[in-house]
Amino acid sequence: MDLMSTIAGSMMEGFFPAGWDLAKIDQCMSADPTTITDRQSWWHADFQPVMCGSVTDFDTMLGHEIALTIKQSRDAGEKLALILPVGPMGMYRWAVYFLKEWGVSCDHVYGFNMDEWSDVDGNTLPPSNPGAFQYAMQEAFYGPLGDLTVPENQRHFATKDVLPTYAEKIGELKSAGAKLGVIFGIGRVCHIAFWEPHFAGEFNSEEEWKAQTHRIGAKLHPLTIEQNAVTSFKSRTTLVPAYANTIGPGCFLQADKIIGGCDGIFSRGMQWQGMSVWMTLRHEPTSWIPSTYMTTQPGRLIILDELAG
Repeated sequence: MDLMSTIAGSMMEGFFPAGWDLAKIDQCMSADPTTITDRQSWWHADFQPVMCGSVTDFDTMLGHEIALTIKQSRDAGEKLALILPVGPMGMYRWAVYFLKEWGVSCDHVYGFNMDEWSDVDGNTLPPSNPGAFQYAMQEAFYGPLGDLTVPENQRHFATKDVLPTYAEKIGELKSAGAKLGVIFGIGRVCHIAFWEPHFAGEFNSEEEWKAQTHRIGAKLHPLTIEQNAVTSFKSRTTLVPAYANTIGPGCFLQADKIIGGCDGIFSRGMQWQGMSVWMTLRHEPTSWIPSTYMTTQPGRLIILDELAG
């Protein structure tokens, strides 16, 4: 007896994205946990999942990867566009540490925050509000970098006026020789940024879906709301907005390098992200599971050991 055999007529019927095959998803998680990093045929040759043992190691490794990418682009004389998430936040403390230790200026970096809470019309909190992603980035990354920081006119946030300009600005930077790095986590429903799986039902093909650069006032899945309630709002579902502004695959699938992280554990053996990680790594790419496409790009996905099962 399981969900698939009891879902008919239940409140869970119709709850999951329409393109999800629950039996197939369950099969993604049926393997030996020690095989989680086994390569799949559709992975990019330079995509690499990396396991780590603790949250402390996780934050350090991600921060080092971010800082090293910034340093390497500077050493190469290249500009660097970075699509940035708000979280896991511990990685920014270590990125700042390494950049300061190495004395690396970030004046060649262009930051594009991938998403922001909004209302249905795309209106967002003022940057001075502690709940705003812009505030969080200033406190965790841009501010602590001090004199080495990214210039203010090279920082972009996902407001309804600025987000629609991302694709063109990133395209211009890449045309002029810049590299694009995409830093990301994976949502409970396998979203990237707040690009939700149910959006796939609006498009006639994978190519049409891949061309979407952003969405203003994106309607979030209930599992996304609840994920954020328990991870960011101390379980207060009533505080979580139901909409967000977000980049789309037309931005996050253009990476020269990806830096991903999965740290979705609680304590006492509890976690929320294991299924999402297995789906990402073992399900072939599909617009109904956005994170599956990240494996088709070069870079690293750092994963806590506990998430393997």
